[in-house]
Amino acid sequence: RTIGDLLGEAKASGNLGNTLKVLGNFEEAIVCCQRHLDISRELNDKVGEARALYNLGNVYHSKGKNVANAGTHDPGELPDDVKNALQKAAKYYEENLSIVTELGDRAAQGRAFGNLGNTHYLLGNFRSAVLAHEQRLLIAKEFGDKSAERRAYSNLGNAYIFLGEFGTAAEYYRRTLQLARQLKDRAVEAQACYSLGNTYTLLQDYEKAIDYHLKHLVIAQELHDK
Repeated sequence: RTIGDLLGEAKASGNLGNTLKVLGNFEEAIVCCQRHLDISRELNDKVGEARALYNLGNVYHSKGKNVANAGTHDPGELPDDVKNALQKAAKYYEENLSIVTELGDRAAQGRAFGNLGNTHYLLGNFRSAVLAHEQRLLIAKEFGDKSAERRAYSNLGNAYIFLGEFGTAAEYYRRTLQLARQLKDRAVEAQACYSLGNTYTLLQDYEKAIDYHLKHLVIAQELHDK
């Protein structure tokens, strides 16, 4: 500020906002991220503007999740303050998405779609969540990003459970399981087995449900996860 370096002030404000978010100081984080956004717009810095919008989305997303976690709520059944925070997060992710699409930044589009999908899921907008995670999946495959692909499959499975489409959910959880094994991630493999066990219970295929719950149990014991 002393030397009138606006770009430097914008970046510092953004970094400060992200740090305050991690500390759980959401209101202060919002002020800093908004300052980042205002300066970026003043300077017509599209990259900075996109980053600030993404950061604002993250702050509101964290704020919503933080309050939601204080109570136990199913997706879609949220107190008003949580819903408002998540709706703001979705709005900022949408704005970010339109700029990074304009800039042709596929990696940033992938991140925005993933976060947008998670936000819609928490809001109970399961169809919108599916659309966003399908886009996330496409981009993850483009980049050969197996971890992001695995997360997208898992998130798609979760959304389809709430849509009551259990067969489709099982298909996505099976792909999650395949990738978890490829990535040699035992904890995620256990989680996928758990999800498959529950899904096959919903499908009333109890033999398969038992099989997957046993697989989950074996890994949990192996990892000494009480």
